[in-house]
Amino acid sequence: MELLADDYRNSSVGQPMARVAPLMLGWNVPAEELVHIPEHWLSFPEPDPFYHYALGLLYLVLAFFALLGNGLVMWIFSSAKSLQTPSNMFVVNLALCDFLMLLKTPIFIYNSFNRGFASGFLGCQIFAVLGTLSGIGAGATNAFIAYDRYRVIAKPFGGKITRGKALLMLLLIWAYTIPWAVMPLTEFWGRFVPEGFLTSCTFDYLRDTSENRSFVASMFFFSYCFPLSFIMYCYSQIVSHVVNHEKALREQAKKMNVDTLRSNQAQNQTSAEIRIAKAAIGICFLYVASWTPYAVLALIGSFGNKALLTPGVTMIPACACKLVACVDPYVYAISHPRYRLELQKRLPWLAIKEDQPASETASMTTTNTAATS
Repeated sequence: MELLADDYRNSSVGQPMARVAPLMLGWNVPAEELVHIPEHWLSFPEPDPFYHYALGLLYLVLAFFALLGNGLVMWIFSSAKSLQTPSNMFVVNLALCDFLMLLKTPIFIYNSFNRGFASGFLGCQIFAVLGTLSGIGAGATNAFIAYDRYRVIAKPFGGKITRGKALLMLLLIWAYTIPWAVMPLTEFWGRFVPEGFLTSCTFDYLRDTSENRSFVASMFFFSYCFPLSFIMYCYSQIVSHVVNHEKALREQAKKMNVDTLRSNQAQNQTSAEIRIAKAAIGICFLYVASWTPYAVLALIGSFGNKALLTPGVTMIPACACKLVACVDPYVYAISHPRYRLELQKRLPWLAIKEDQPASETASMTTTNTAATS
């Protein structure tokens, strides 16, 4: 088998040995599709069918929870008037990105249960385009969520984004994201190819050309480092502002010989904003944790030792990226107070316990008093 693999590496694509050797190595790839497979993966023995079936079942479970969670987020955030704010437009967009990630899972599941490149070149391209749109779109959306939280907490009297500005920012997110999916699809710059077990597809980080390396380096910087740096800056400013503000309030209260300068309503409002910020930080942390392995993998494939990238190793970050689309909506279910309140109203059988915000309780009391007087 090693001899056949060496013959395959030394042959040109389209030659008989290039087509026959992988088949003799056991890979379940139709002969007409071999031209689309990077040689690196075909130099390894075919994975055990157990791993294909296990991954297929894992994706079925992830798809179920992602569909349930993101479906609830899009439904409640879009229909509940209390949640129809400019800030929450970014939350809905993030759920949409996660939903796009979900749309490609049937291709992966089909390939897994057929043990290989069963969906062919077209399925591969669809899978990769959806993955690119969802991944880069989620990164850009997380960056704007961080910016929005920074403005709300650091500038409470004029920092809130208007609906028009939020819509413009959403248009910018997709204007930034779509070209990264179109360029490899048309092979204008980069290309999409199968990876690992040949059941998933992504941009080519293995081809040894200067053009391909420039694409990988550009994507690493503009689609990973840039939004990550922006996210870290915004949240570091939030933490700094909260710490300094609380310190100033304590010092002033001490001078005035009182326990606190906040009213109950102000305390509740601040607490709600902090909880929303914590939810946003959790979402961004998940994004960073899930996409960092993929970024490292791409850099190794383009600029490092490719021998480190076995089919099994590369499937780990691929699964991590799918996991974040499943977990995101449940972070909001745990940490976002108004979302929890709407879940409590609409789905009481979930047994969620969330107190009514003080401002809304006071407003309802005033309205009821006026109506009875």
